[in-house]
Amino acid sequence: MTAQPNAILQVNGLRVTAKTAQGETPLVHAVDFELQPGRVLGLIGESGCGKTITSMSILQLLDRKTTNVEGSIRLNGRELNGIRPEAMRAIRGKEIALIMQNPMNAFSPVLTIGNQLIETIRTHTSLSKKHAYELAVSSLHGVNLSDPAGIMKQYPFQLSGGMLQRVMIATAISLRPSVIIADEPTTALDVHNQLRILRQLEHIRAEYGTSILLITHDLGVIAEMADEVAVMQQGRIVEKADVFQLFDHPQHEYTQQLLNARLSFSINRQAEEFILA
Repeated sequence: MTAQPNAILQVNGLRVTAKTAQGETPLVHAVDFELQPGRVLGLIGESGCGKTITSMSILQLLDRKTTNVEGSIRLNGRELNGIRPEAMRAIRGKEIALIMQNPMNAFSPVLTIGNQLIETIRTHTSLSKKHAYELAVSSLHGVNLSDPAGIMKQYPFQLSGGMLQRVMIATAISLRPSVIIADEPTTALDVHNQLRILRQLEHIRAEYGTSILLITHDLGVIAEMADEVAVMQQGRIVEKADVFQLFDHPQHEYTQQLLNARLSFSINRQAEEFILA
């Protein structure tokens, strides 16, 4: 994963510290990685290792009153770290979008899906309400949701978790961003909906050339989706490799432990299914 001049997203020397009464507590230590056009970079590691903090830093969503972010975050050659909030709001959603783990947190419970989709589209474009509505319906159709017009009239609580996750993906792709950050996009879903979401992300990448930063602790998802992988432990990236190289020849002890744990879980799961059969 050597530096390439055409990288869509470049993160260099990213350091994040939390401000406390006792001083600053480090959360992320000198993280470096880049994302190439139309590629999927998997960021993996156990819960609490700093994956989500890294993504929040990229999106400039951390509270500067309680955290300090140092280093360079460049999107399409533009520096994001320290950018003015109003400038970042224009970029967030249009050029870089987020798919969260819990889709219910992404929507207001008191507004219909249609109102929220249309508002997002019109915030970042000059489209009329009519054309924004048509784009929203088309985006919902694009993620294989039946009756998009009907879904536009519904409230978030009326949809299942899998449907809401696809609505969130539709919202993300409606503006054709260069980068999508998918933070544990399948963790809260059943196996059937997990597969649907992964297929949808792969379709987005193939259809629109979107680059995806896929954050997860699920090595099965990484094996299915990622081109390259960065392994994070205790706020540091300890290994970066092509996905095949990582699975076949892991170099770092922590990566080996993750892979061994996955193998043990698979064997135990198979044994349990055999006993219950």
